Amino acid sequence: MTTAIGIIGGSGLYEIDGFEKAEERVIATPFGEPSDALVGGTLVGREVWFLPRHGRGHRLLPTEINHRANLWALRSVGVRHLICVTAVGSLKEEYHPRDIVLPDQYFDRTSRREHHTFFGGGIVGHVSFAHPVSAGLRAILKESAAAEGATVHDGGTYVNMDGPAFSTRAESETNRKLGFDVIGMTNLPEAKLAREAEIALATLAMITDYDCWKIEEEPVTAEAVMGHLHANVSAAKRIITRSIPQIPAEADWPEHRSLDGAIMTPRSLWPAERVEMLRPMLQRFL
Repeated sequence: MTTAIGIIGGSGLYEIDGFEKAEERVIATPFGEPSDALVGGTLVGREVWFLPRHGRGHRLLPTEINHRANLWALRSVGVRHLICVTAVGSLKEEYHPRDIVLPDQYFDRTSRREHHTFFGGGIVGHVSFAHPVSAGLRAILKESAAAEGATVHDGGTYVNMDGPAFSTRAESETNRKLGFDVIGMTNLPEAKLAREAEIALATLAMITDYDCWKIEEEPVTAEAVMGHLHANVSAAKRIITRSIPQIPAEADWPEHRSLDGAIMTPRSLWPAERVEMLRPMLQRFL
């Protein structure tokens, strides 16, 4: 069975040459409303679903994004591979605005971690997260980005802050001293929930600024971020289009069985109501 591919990013990302839009689907989830309707169709012969992370018109703060609803909705339509496109600040001299980083690690500085898991309510699960990014999908993105002539950095640590304000200089310098590579406000919850949903995830982190540590540069502003991000959108579209045909049609990577051995609660004790809430990700155990 051919699986679907998900894309989380900006609201205009689905305006890709060759994308044949079939429908917009509003999905009700047990965890509330997703950021927006899912936009589904075909791209290079594959079923693809787009979801604007902040809602169309950029209406949601990072801490207002309902990541559980977003990932539940994508899993419910058969998404098993997920590409995230996101803006980040650079914490490295050699990582320049408009470069692309493919993170392979995360560091969590968020304060709402209880919202970044599907488990609880009678079913306890602890997924392995030592390697939080799909190596297979990241390799595809690396090859596609290089083929499109982008400056791409393979690997790196994404530190996730709450926002919505950008970093203080003290915070930015501390993150640099700790060896982190890029900073953002949204991608870590997506990675955690994708792993619990047995979705293989990789991220195109589009550098828009130097945070505020680089004293010879102006501190980051929303205006500067959007300017660089818009310039990166066309590159992201080309990389996605080139990547889609290389993504396997079947879900047979390690990430697609990440719940094996992860659920601590015996099946006989799973509350029926919680089972129904988690049915998209638990269906192979039922």
